[in-house]
Amino acid sequence: MLYLWLLTIKFICFFPFAYTESLDYRYACLDQSSDHPSPRYQTNLNDLLSLLSSHSAKSKGFGHRTSGFDETNKIYGLYFCRGDANATLCNSCIENSSKMIKQVCPNNVSAVFWCPFCLLRYSNKNFFGKLDIRPRIPMFDATQNSTGEFDSDARILMNGLIDMGSEAPLMFGTHMFNINGTQRRYGWVQCSRDITSEECRTCLSNMIQEVEKCCKEKRFWRIFSPSCVVMYETQPFLLNDVQHDAVPPQKAPEKDETKSLTLKIIIPVIGVVAVALLVFSIYYYRRLERKKVEKEMKNIDAMFSQDQTNNEENVNMDLPMIPLSTILKCTDNFSDKYKLGEGGFGGVYKGVLADGREIAVKRLSKTSVQGVEEFKNEVMLIAKLQHRNLVRLLACCIEKKEKLLIYEYLPNSSLDVQLRDMVKAALLNWKQRLNIINGIAKGLLYLHEDSRLRVIHRDLKASNVLLDHEMNPKISDFGLARTFGGDQGEGNTVRIVGTYGYMAPEYAIEGLFSVKSDVFSFGVLLLEIISGKRNNKFYLSEHGQSLLTYAWNFWSESKGLELMDPSIANSYDPSEVLKCIQIGLLCVQDNAADRPTMSSVLQMLGSDNVTLPSPICSAFSVGRATNTIEGGTSSNASAPVPVNDVNDITLSEIMPR
Repeated sequence: MLYLWLLTIKFICFFPFAYTESLDYRYACLDQSSDHPSPRYQTNLNDLLSLLSSHSAKSKGFGHRTSGFDETNKIYGLYFCRGDANATLCNSCIENSSKMIKQVCPNNVSAVFWCPFCLLRYSNKNFFGKLDIRPRIPMFDATQNSTGEFDSDARILMNGLIDMGSEAPLMFGTHMFNINGTQRRYGWVQCSRDITSEECRTCLSNMIQEVEKCCKEKRFWRIFSPSCVVMYETQPFLLNDVQHDAVPPQKAPEKDETKSLTLKIIIPVIGVVAVALLVFSIYYYRRLERKKVEKEMKNIDAMFSQDQTNNEENVNMDLPMIPLSTILKCTDNFSDKYKLGEGGFGGVYKGVLADGREIAVKRLSKTSVQGVEEFKNEVMLIAKLQHRNLVRLLACCIEKKEKLLIYEYLPNSSLDVQLRDMVKAALLNWKQRLNIINGIAKGLLYLHEDSRLRVIHRDLKASNVLLDHEMNPKISDFGLARTFGGDQGEGNTVRIVGTYGYMAPEYAIEGLFSVKSDVFSFGVLLLEIISGKRNNKFYLSEHGQSLLTYAWNFWSESKGLELMDPSIANSYDPSEVLKCIQIGLLCVQDNAADRPTMSSVLQMLGSDNVTLPSPICSAFSVGRATNTIEGGTSSNASAPVPVNDVNDITLSEIMPR
């Protein structure tokens, strides 16, 4: 029976796409439980799906309904169909999706079902009017195109399509355009009509960002989320071309010769106007993109032309500008042999100036989606910050479309490299590790309380802590940092950025960030330094749990010293190690209010007499799956989302430098 339904739904969803037979429907079963929903809930669900199916037969492609009266078993449902689908096709798609969604998600109180003609979702929580971009489900062909299919022209035109679609009454837009001057491509975007135009634009932009990770070199792809859908195809898929095969055509009324002649005149005129509008739109959006880049460049140039002095910290904002020719010479034209690493911003290269000084050159990648913003953010921030535990920005270069940041070179690489290499980790004794812990804490305290602006780093991790020749730590990478003035100390975002394993629960789940988010990351880092293990890789080990859970189990059983890296067994002070473990567990508590401030952390680290409070077990770190989350926004970081042969949930993650 299930097989018959699969055939039915595949026909309804995909009959115009004979060239994409490998593509299939997708679904996400959310809030999965081993217990079956109550009979009342199942009855309400059946009623809801029936209501939505009936409504779709006479609607204009969108509707939402509720079923049930008591809050325990009340259920919310919504559907939307493609903007160019007629009522008959929309109704067929919703009816078949209603039957399939119960088959594939039988034990769930929340689910989403996608196919190219419609989206159907339900939940026991009210999601009407709320932007929801998770989970993001990519679909693409298996063919790899090494030339990079999704080039700048395609990106510009898809961004233009996003603007048109988000402002359209049906929140639907489609367009044909050429890439590389010869190949036709077809774009399609659509949003659920219960969200605003601005939220629609945000949702679609997030889907385009996903392309950079999953589908940049694919010939065609689709990315689905609960609130919007984006498609990029090699063949025309407008239903105006195929609907006659799906719905029996009605006999047209006879037309007299005058009407026929009128149509013969009007149709070519419409065609000419459409081509003219297409050419104009391509020109217009390319021009907008060029102006945007030029504006960004002028903003960056203006930033350095100001001669401002920070009276409190006596920092000159007029950073030195190094010629591009000098950088090319000292890095051997960005040779791979000088490359130190690669991150979300771009590559990092070692260089040696003519006077013998060693530098690190951070090069903005031309394909970096958020690169310009991160470039500006890092320059504006780090030029104002001066502390021995923050990496020092020496100069910059903006020339011939290159954007470069020049930093002091730190010979011992990052803390991540030191802990990952067994030989280097063995040479990192307890005294040095404690010095690194104290240095990171002092750097964070400066950011949170002692600098002119309150700074939240948002991406503190082992790879963003660099070590100088004396193994002193320096916090780096301020591209994702946020600043606050006055008494403000927290914010909210729909774009979650950072690295799995270091994110505070309130940030990963709700987008809330504050100084206590950095404290959580510091706590994870502290436990990593003590144990020599990395939290975001810990699931892959034989332990099958997070480093935080692993540490808590030892602590609660009064076996804290068993967490310690065996390579420092001959150099440690037991009381200092136990104190640091306790401080780390205090920093990773679920409730942000329970975590200490960095000033309290430094006081605890520096005193032998202070009585430390008892940490509370962190439920956020218990029982999470082995999936990774990027940067960018998850609605539930602790629960896996079963998806048909696709990775569960991904957040954009800034890769290690």
